[in-house]
Amino acid sequence: MNDGAFHVIAGPSGGADGLTTQLSRLSAERSVQRVIPALGQKIRVSVRAGSGVPLVLCNGIGASLEVLDPLVDQLDPNTTVVRFDVPGIGGSSDSPLPYAFPYLAAVLGRLVSALGLGGEGVDVLGLSWGGALAQQFALQNPRRCRRLILVSTGFGIGTVPGSPAVLAKLLTPRRFLDNDYAVRIAGELYGGSARTDASTVKRLFDRQLMAGSPVGYLHQLLAASVWSSLFALPLIRQPTLIVAGTDDPIIPVVNARIMGRLLPHATMHLHTGGHVDLLTNAAPFASLIESFRNGASPSQRAARRWRSCVR
Repeated sequence: MNDGAFHVIAGPSGGADGLTTQLSRLSAERSVQRVIPALGQKIRVSVRAGSGVPLVLCNGIGASLEVLDPLVDQLDPNTTVVRFDVPGIGGSSDSPLPYAFPYLAAVLGRLVSALGLGGEGVDVLGLSWGGALAQQFALQNPRRCRRLILVSTGFGIGTVPGSPAVLAKLLTPRRFLDNDYAVRIAGELYGGSARTDASTVKRLFDRQLMAGSPVGYLHQLLAASVWSSLFALPLIRQPTLIVAGTDDPIIPVVNARIMGRLLPHATMHLHTGGHVDLLTNAAPFASLIESFRNGASPSQRAARRWRSCVR
């Protein structure tokens, strides 16, 4: 990350008070990383200092928090950004047992409390698999979650799937472990900019310092296989931004349209890119996210300009 000095504080010693002390120094140090115990898990968390309502980022399946660097680097530097590795991914230990999204949302709630950042609520962004966690967090924390941003994601059971050939490639974490393989399948799997320049995906995964364990990846797959928000979407009352690519082989764009109809306070923005364009072409998406978080409601003309800039 290009956030100035980066401090890694290993282990849970010091508790929430110790972490609060560390965060109070962030105006000069900019970033802090720590492993925090929460509901039986040990979760690696990274916080970039800022002001206002924090933005919590929930990552895609198998990806460590470093993969989100391109988006974080493009966000307003004054935005407080919280990232974390789910159990068994990156710097977080394997969960001793499989978990479901309601449990993981409770773990995320504990993390926000330990960080002392949720006094005025948080905004939550979920990318792909992380979109399910973001939806569950919003459902369980209607007062703590101020705004919700769902990118390249669906609603679990009932989601219109991509092609079987594409989904089969998601069953293993090989693409995170073998860069040559990731490049070969990038266009077919992710669509969008990866079709014309697969090296963007390679550079993205090169950021992943610690690959997830097979157990961690399996637990993520299991959590997704038994979860659905389809009938709960009308209960999500937070203002919600839905961002979807019309060339997304993993989550077809029809799912965004379904969610847009079921979420009571949804704003939908379609772009011509693919599943991970949020990270491979982060600048316009970061601008859109910040505008939404600031309460802006772009006109149709502004939306058209935004769509053209991500072609």
